[in-house]
Amino acid sequence: MTSFDPWSFNFFSMTLATLAIIVSKSSVTVALPIEFRPSPWSLAHATFYGDETASETLGGACGYGNLFSNGYGTDTAALSTTLFNNGFACGTCYQIQCVESTWCYPGVPFTTVTATNLCPPNWAQDSNYGGWCNPPRVHFDMSKPAFMKIAQWKAGIVPVMYRRVPCVRPGGLRFYFQGNGYWLLIYVMNVGGGGDIAQMWVKGSKTGWISMSHNWGATYQAFATLGGQSLSFKITSYTSKETIIAWDVAPANWNVGSTYTTDVNFH
Repeated sequence: MTSFDPWSFNFFSMTLATLAIIVSKSSVTVALPIEFRPSPWSLAHATFYGDETASETLGGACGYGNLFSNGYGTDTAALSTTLFNNGFACGTCYQIQCVESTWCYPGVPFTTVTATNLCPPNWAQDSNYGGWCNPPRVHFDMSKPAFMKIAQWKAGIVPVMYRRVPCVRPGGLRFYFQGNGYWLLIYVMNVGGGGDIAQMWVKGSKTGWISMSHNWGATYQAFATLGGQSLSFKITSYTSKETIIAWDVAPANWNVGSTYTTDVNFH
């Protein structure tokens, strides 16, 4: 008679649960055992750019365009090269707290910002005097409204503690279309969870899954003829490795210059 091993049974049950495919009307989400959680607190520095209107933050290296109409607002920051990760950090979220400076506002635990831009190196300046974003420095160049939530703007630069946190986004992923009949360029916005994307695929109603390559920032491209087909997208998170599918995001008569939304997102 074979003895019953409760540990093996529990492991088998957890494995089945881990690999479960959750099917809904608009998506298929493969549940993975790794969930994105806040990182430990670390030390960095922060400055700001632009003025109180945050107009200079619009556009940027991530390709989010108008940050106000696309849901990011003024709580944003440009990352130094060390954090930017060649654009794969676009959309990531951070809690930032001013520390060890008389310019810090007392009683403010932190503010939360989204990475929407790159703070490029300034090799003409010393890393400790003007070249704040020179590698290997970890630095946040915040919008002025975001900076003013944690410190007086006259400080110019302050030491901060920061940590990665999950991005909480209302609604689902947003896909802004650019390109032409032979080249599809997608700007992916409003990404929840880790906020970042590692890999992406597109599927036409007459094709299989086509791998898209990383173009720049939060944009992905496919060199394929997809006009006249409804389009679905499969996206893998850079941080959590979770993959979700957004079915029938765009109708067969989709157009470049348009934004298409879905009800699926990372959490």
